[in-house]
Amino acid sequence: MNKRYIEIMDTTLRDGEQTSGVSFSASEKLTIAQLLLQEVKVDRIEIASARVSEGEFEAVKKITNWANQNGFIDKIEVLTFVDGDASINWMLNSGAKVMNLLTKGSLNHLTFQLKKTPQQHFEDIEQVIELAQSNGISCNVYLEDWSNGMRTSREYVFAALDFLTKQPVKRILLPDTLGILTPSESYEFVKSIVDRYPDNHFEFHAHNDYDLSIANVMEAIRAGAHGLHLTVNGMGERAGNASLASTIAVIKDFMPEVETSVVERSLYKISKIVETFSGIRIPSNRPIVGESVFTQTAGIHADGDKKNNLYFSNLMPERFGRLRSYALGKTSGKANIENNLKDLGITLTDADLKKVTQRIIELGDRKEVVTPEDLPYIISDVLDSNAIEEKVVILNYVLTHSKNLKPSATLQINFGDEIFEENAQGDGQYDAFMNALKKIYAKKGILLPMLTDYTVRIPPGGKTDALCETIITWEINGKDVKTRGLDSDQTVSAIQATQKMLNLLGVPNTVKLTPEIAAELQKV
Repeated sequence: MNKRYIEIMDTTLRDGEQTSGVSFSASEKLTIAQLLLQEVKVDRIEIASARVSEGEFEAVKKITNWANQNGFIDKIEVLTFVDGDASINWMLNSGAKVMNLLTKGSLNHLTFQLKKTPQQHFEDIEQVIELAQSNGISCNVYLEDWSNGMRTSREYVFAALDFLTKQPVKRILLPDTLGILTPSESYEFVKSIVDRYPDNHFEFHAHNDYDLSIANVMEAIRAGAHGLHLTVNGMGERAGNASLASTIAVIKDFMPEVETSVVERSLYKISKIVETFSGIRIPSNRPIVGESVFTQTAGIHADGDKKNNLYFSNLMPERFGRLRSYALGKTSGKANIENNLKDLGITLTDADLKKVTQRIIELGDRKEVVTPEDLPYIISDVLDSNAIEEKVVILNYVLTHSKNLKPSATLQINFGDEIFEENAQGDGQYDAFMNALKKIYAKKGILLPMLTDYTVRIPPGGKTDALCETIITWEINGKDVKTRGLDSDQTVSAIQATQKMLNLLGVPNTVKLTPEIAAELQKV
């Protein structure tokens, strides 16, 4: 089947930069331009608006210098205005060779913004196009507010097109400037134009104000549009533009008669770079590029993936240079956990797997974020806990830390049928906790083992809410014994490790104080 080729112009650096709060530096613009053309392989990029600022001018010069040296200068485009020779001179000084001339696509804009007649506007446009041609600048033309023009002043739109199709214009660009179109309108408006002017090249520029940009893009392609304008991560003014990644995936999967030059495997990379440079975080559920979109959360889905890929679709993560993952949390089943363990090269018995699953569910109920990197710590904690019979239970504790006051702890602990409560101060919250604990054991005439080492670990790349593993080494009967605790709070994980040590000692019986023990207890 002969496929219809659709040109892709990326306008992240121009229209996308109109996202509120976004301003790319010259070096950032150059990096994004290089990646879009060399790796993502879009056909063209629109990089700036003429006459905006000195910084914009310097950024364009950087890009055009690079493009001239690498054969991309005809793929670099700049938005210009019907302003006599002002934009043309700016283009010449910046080194850009292709301009996208912004003209009025609705009678409403023409009448109330320019206060000119159609004929006056067309004469001004013709003058700018002639000037561009005489200076070796190629010209495309935007019909600003075209979608409203088709709704309310179609005769004017066709008059403008009758004029433009006779000009030395390479492409005519049809923007849904305010993102107002429905899919049926997108199809009808574009088709009426393509049918009327079969020898001209028309491109569709969608905005996402009603969350219809991708649907409108599909209908514009069906209607015969020859090109699309897209942005990385759907950036753009207000609700943004049609997303590059989503559009390419939709074309690939649902429009087999159409092809583009875009390399799917590069879409995630450019998305993350633009996220970093723009400071605009990608929603985790954003199609194709969001962090969570290839993550199975429900255990039943993970189980289905093991059984003939029951929950797979054509939207496979590998297409975009990504991997499927299985979330760990309160909805995790054994299948989710087994998939993560397999990736780590860990095998557990069914009994141990069940215990680890239950621990992860408990953490999820507390809204803890569990990552695959946490799994070895969780396994170690669970298997360590199962090896210790729990007869000593720390029932409750209160830890306080205030500026210019010593940290304090109040502790309640259960020995079999007895409950003890004490409070103490210390050099830190855990030290205060241990001092309160020593007071309780002092009532039994018992010295606690000496703490000889205290180690804290978090998974690689762990954030401030990451699970924290505390490993404490105690000297018990002349031997080093290690106990572990696991929690997102470092002090809590240390208390868990301490409770395991207490259970290794067993339920304390009251003993007769020797002078040596009494002297040590006095220090407490």
